[in-house]
Parts: sequence; structure tokens; C-alpha cells
Amino acid sequence: MSTTSIPLATVSDGPAHRDPNVLRWLGAYTASMVGDNVYYLALTWAAVQAGTPAQAGIVAAVSAVPRALLMLGGGVLADRFGPRKVVIGSDAVRCAAVLAVAALLFATTPGLWPLALLALVFGTVDAVFMPAVSALPARITGRGQLTRVQGMRGLAIRFANVVGAPLGGLGIALGGPAAAFGLAGLLIAVSVPLLVSLRVAVLPGDDRTATERPTAWSDLRDGLRYIRGHRVLAPLIVAIALGDLGFVGPLNVGLTLLADERGWGASGVGWVLAGFGVGAGTAALLIAVRGGLPHAGRVMAVTILAGSVAVGALAYVPNVVAAAGVAVLVGLLTGLSGALCGALLQTRTDPAYLGRVSSVSGIVSLGLAPLSMPVSAAAIGAWGTGPVFVVSAAVCGLGGVLALCVRDLRRAELPK
Repeated sequence: MSTTSIPLATVSDGPAHRDPNVLRWLGAYTASMVGDNVYYLALTWAAVQAGTPAQAGIVAAVSAVPRALLMLGGGVLADRFGPRKVVIGSDAVRCAAVLAVAALLFATTPGLWPLALLALVFGTVDAVFMPAVSALPARITGRGQLTRVQGMRGLAIRFANVVGAPLGGLGIALGGPAAAFGLAGLLIAVSVPLLVSLRVAVLPGDDRTATERPTAWSDLRDGLRYIRGHRVLAPLIVAIALGDLGFVGPLNVGLTLLADERGWGASGVGWVLAGFGVGAGTAALLIAVRGGLPHAGRVMAVTILAGSVAVGALAYVPNVVAAAGVAVLVGLLTGLSGALCGALLQTRTDPAYLGRVSSVSGIVSLGLAPLSMPVSAAAIGAWGTGPVFVVSAAVCGLGGVLALCVRDLRRAELPK
């Protein structure tokens, strides 16, 4: 298999959906994401079987702590050693850890401790994997195709969400959690040879020896200074943070509590989530086909604002059919704004800093935003769904207001 490195200037800027190099990356990313979905279902199911629901919740949450604490370091590693090497190494570790637990569950019934250890390892490795996988597209295709790649990535995520849970359920039905873990490990393993075969661009300084490089701490400080001084990236990351903080609570725990309050049941939640998935998938397909939109900064700001209004409206719809319709709109608007945020992040960042920039953005989305879920649940218990959805929508909308108020972000365009 080829492990070719090429100068950044020679990366193909042809249509990403026809580029074999991008398609290999997409195949690897999709296989890994499907494997992740199978893994999380298997982990939750195995934890419920081995302990109490509260203990299962703790096991499921163990991954979040190292992911949030170590992600900045993961971004530094991606930029110091190159994202392809980091992604390959982290995917190999994830695969080995999942298959080891699968083998242990086949052989015995060890209880919760190996599941908690697996969750801890998975979260730690994810802190390295996520910034690296976000930094990789800029080294395999031209700047003009990065927006289309964001759309393709969104489609891969939607596909993984739809396919992963049924595959995990089938594995559990046929062979219990051990079989599901084994299936997850094999799916993650599929990504490794595809990643090894990628042709990746090299940047100035990639060939420096360890003694020639600045320290990791210096790299981290340099990355944070780069973000703080950037006229587009700094406000963009704040806008992403506000959008995620206002969005995650209502569309996760808030939706379940809303359905319980209205008597929609689990099937109602399923219909609303399906509507959201349809809308988000449509947005990803639009970006993948068009390869971008004009006036990206303005469109991003307007879709954040409109999406926040739709999020607030969810708490006031009269029935589940209307809720599913509003969810389609939420998915479409937030999918468009999210894809544009990601595309601007990719295209406005110097590729040498993409790992560190992605890690800061990832901490916001994966570390801070989930904290809004218990807060939302407690607030709904105190004040009801309507006021909490409205306040959450207002927080989300502040991201759009910020984008409109900051001139450089409002005028930001994507490369053609």
C-alpha cells in the first residue's frame, strides 16, 4: 500500500466526489463512525446487563472526561506529527481495545470494570483522534474542495447514525455484547488500511527531527495565540460554542422530557429525531453537491438565527406530526449552519494549525456543550419545557447575532 507524501501545492483540486484519495478517506471515516455507533450501543447494553442503570450511565460518561481534558494535547500531536499518522495510530488503538474487551466477554463475565476501562481508553484516544481526523482533509484535497468534503463528512455521519444502531442491535441479538464489540472492532479496523493508502500533503517543517521542533507547550501556546489573533476564527469558535450550548440540551434530554410531558411516547421521540435527521442529511447533501454557498458568513449567521427560532418553537407545537415537521426545519437550518461553520474553520485556518484549531472547537462541542444537558433537565423540572427551550434558543441565536456583528466573519467567503 502507498504511503506517498506530496507537496501541499500539488494536492488535487478536482471534484472531491471523484477523487480516489478523498473517497478512500471518506470510506475510512465512514467505517470508523459506523464502528463507533456500534461500540456505544454495545457499551451501554453491556453496562446495563452488568450493573444498575446508574452505573451504566457512569460507564457511558467516563469517556467524556479524558476527551475534554486531553483534546488540546491531541491537537498539538496532530500538528506536530501529521494528522494521518495520528489518525492511523489512534484508530489502531481503538480497534485493539474494543477487540480485547470482545474477547474477554466471549471468555468470561468480568463485570463493569473492563467496560469502564474501555470507556476510559476510548475517550483518551478520541482526544487524539478527533482533532487529527478534522485536520486531515486539508492535506488530501485543495482548498476549493474543503466545503464539499464537509458535506460528504456530514453525509457519512448521518449514514453512520442510521446504520450503526441496527448493526449493533443485530450483533447483540446474535451473539450478545461480545459479538457487537467484535463487529465494532472489525469496522474500525477497515479504516486503517484505507488511511495508510492515502496520499497526503507535507507542510514546511514536517520533516524536522524531534530536537529541531519547539516543545509541545510552545506549540500549544502558539496555536492559542493564532486563534486569539485571527479575525475570523476567534469569533467563529465563540459562535460555534454559543450554538452548541443552546442546541445540545433541548435536542437531547429536553426532547425526551417534552415527549413525556405531551404523551408522545418513545415512538414520538423517534419521529422527531427522524425528522431532524432528514433535515440535517438534506443540508449535508446540498453542501456536498454544490461545494459551497455564496456569502457564507451571512448565510451561516442567518441560518443560526432561523434555526434557533425553530428550536424554541419545538416546545409549542400542538402534536407529534407538527413537531416532526419543525424538526426537519431544525435539522436543515442547523445542518447548513454547522456545515458552513466547519467549512469556514477548514478554509480559514492555516493547515499547519488545523489540529490545534480543531481541538479548541472540539472542546467546545464535546466538552462544554454536553454540560448543558443536566442543566437543561434540572431547569425543565423547575420551570417546564417552554421557558427552557426559549432560553436555549436565545443562547443559540446569540451565535448568529455575533456572526452578524463581527464584520470579518459576516463578510467571510468560501473559496470557489
